[in-house]
Amino acid sequence: MRKIFLTISVSMFFVAGIYAQGSSTSTTTETTPATAKARKPSFRSTKEQVEKAQSMLKEKKLYSGEVTGKSSPEWKTAVKNYQGENGLTKSGSLNRATLEKMAIELTEKQKLIPVSDSSFAKSSSENPAKSSKAMSSSTSSSSGDKPKKPAPFRANEEQIKGAQKILKDGKMYAGEETGKLDTATRDALEKYKAANGLKASNTLNAETLEKMGIKLTDAQKANVAAAAAYAAGSASPKN
Repeated sequence: MRKIFLTISVSMFFVAGIYAQGSSTSTTTETTPATAKARKPSFRSTKEQVEKAQSMLKEKKLYSGEVTGKSSPEWKTAVKNYQGENGLTKSGSLNRATLEKMAIELTEKQKLIPVSDSSFAKSSSENPAKSSKAMSSSTSSSSGDKPKKPAPFRANEEQIKGAQKILKDGKMYAGEETGKLDTATRDALEKYKAANGLKASNTLNAETLEKMGIKLTDAQKANVAAAAAYAAGSASPKN
């Protein structure tokens, strides 16, 4: 009798162990967390970009603080004012759209992050009456195949180096041929344009490159043609 009882006890212990193991396995399977979704990279301006932007807004009398490369309440207010004057959302953040509007060069990593649609101001939120007129105007001209606004013109590194050499030879620039549009290069470009009857600005546009005898790339030529078509379409009289 004792042997029978012992045999039954051992069998029950073995079955209980198997059941516990199966239960543990199923629980582990059910509680395994799902693969986390990859987060979109957030755009962050560099200290050098902030310094350039602070210098620019200081020249425009929009910022009166120090050029520190750091953010502050006063700096954010200045950025908002600039954004409001340039058709951008007044976020106070030095985002990609704002840097591009300021013609401040992006890093390679920043170029991989697309411009957010929310970076651009919507006329409907600022002036509903004006927005309704714009909508009716857009509707009436939508059948005319109006060309899309092209991306801003950008000189490449080699072209900037070539321009810096020309500016250096002309005693307008004393820096190195870095291929970057820094403050000294922009100041020199203003002098060059004034001396050659070009429209005043501190950017290295297609007109300036051609004046300097620096060739445009095929992509840049297409960009110039698209800009001309867009300007012609915008200036065409309405029926």
